[in-house]
Amino acid sequence: MLPRLSRREREVLDVLHRLGRASAAEVRGALDKPPSDSAVRTHLRILKDKGHVRHEQDGPRYVYLPIQARETAGKNALRHLLTTFFDGSPDRAVAALLDETSADLSTDDLDRLDDLIQRARSQGQ
Repeated sequence: MLPRLSRREREVLDVLHRLGRASAAEVRGALDKPPSDSAVRTHLRILKDKGHVRHEQDGPRYVYLPIQARETAGKNALRHLLTTFFDGSPDRAVAALLDETSADLSTDDLDRLDDLIQRARSQGQ
């Protein structure tokens, strides 16, 4: 299990997952209310020390990449969200999501959700 992240570390890691790879300057440019350049570099170093990112040399600069694939990180984050806010219950999470967004769902969205539910039923999940 990887060490916990501070709010700002999570934001920096989220940027890296969104961009795939980025220099410290690119990370800073993608942050809302970015801290100083040195603070971003410090967060990237801490994330590297904690095992969340790695870096590659790209000419004179370092480019940072998340170690964990975006899909894997997303599944882990979703698992954490389910445990923390929905007592581990996927149906409670989906119900909360649908309560908030059901008016925004298109017929195609609803059809995809229905297909996923039918597939889960057929697989005995």
